[in-house]
Amino acid sequence: MLPSRSAFDSDACPVGEELLGALYRADENGLPALVDSVSGDVRAMLALFCYRRTHLHSLALAIASSCSEQDLVQFGGRVGSVLYAQSRSSRNGRPSPLSSKKPISLSTKPLSAVAPLDDDLDEDVVPVTA
Repeated sequence: MLPSRSAFDSDACPVGEELLGALYRADENGLPALVDSVSGDVRAMLALFCYRRTHLHSLALAIASSCSEQDLVQFGGRVGSVLYAQSRSSRNGRPSPLSSKKPISLSTKPLSAVAPLDDDLDEDVVPVTA
């Protein structure tokens, strides 16, 4: 099945910024209630919207896990089908998408030393006049 063109023609988020921010900040316990507050078709479009953005990929899987395969395929075609399968496999035997966020690590190595700049002006350089 081909995806709905409206899902890809406008790259606008199907929900307001406030709800998207709340979904992003929600923990595993609060996310289902927020996701349930939108209809199934909007939920599928939102899952696909998030899936196309790397930093929202885990949120897309969490949202897609509450979507029907029919809605995801209707709005996303093959991508929706893949998203449906991934969201189901992440629930079975793997950690939740929200708990698998990669931690940020900082380098423990010292910064490389930079040679100091020479403050002396070159005396050989003649200024150009117009």
